[in-house]
Amino acid sequence: NGKDVSDMSENELAEIRNKEIGFVFQTFNLLPRATCLDNVALPLIYAGFNKSDREEKAFHTLESVGLGDRVLHKPNELSGGQRQRVAIARALVNNPSIILADEPTGNLDSKTSYSIMELFHELHQKGNTIIMVTHEDDIAHYAHRIVRLRDGLVETDSLNTNPTRGQSMLVAE
Repeated sequence: NGKDVSDMSENELAEIRNKEIGFVFQTFNLLPRATCLDNVALPLIYAGFNKSDREEKAFHTLESVGLGDRVLHKPNELSGGQRQRVAIARALVNNPSIILADEPTGNLDSKTSYSIMELFHELHQKGNTIIMVTHEDDIAHYAHRIVRLRDGLVETDSLNTNPTRGQSMLVAE
């Protein structure tokens, strides 16, 4: 977004990460004793939102990923796909310009994986940039651009001329 981050302080970088980048982890990284609502609202605490605004924004974000009826459930009361949707909602709650997803379907069955990829497709259609890491070839085919890494070096960097669902995502395998 036109900001040179190379000379920023740790605090400035933390602010950029909080406001501009959403993170989706393979293992969800949800707080087990917190409700879905509280898990999604967590980044808003660091962004300085008051409690009522946090809860309202978190609720609407959970609704946007199809979990409006699960806001008071805790992670152990959800399926793997629902947990990943909570993690995606948490990544989206600050309206980031970039979403970094590390193996977002790695712990999910194939049907749920495709459902999560459909959700990423919808997010991309709304203007989000999605950068995803995966080892799954069928998931990589959702991307517009695929960068294959081997031993930390770029092995190939190619455009996918026929991405599944027409997504424009960058995937590093």
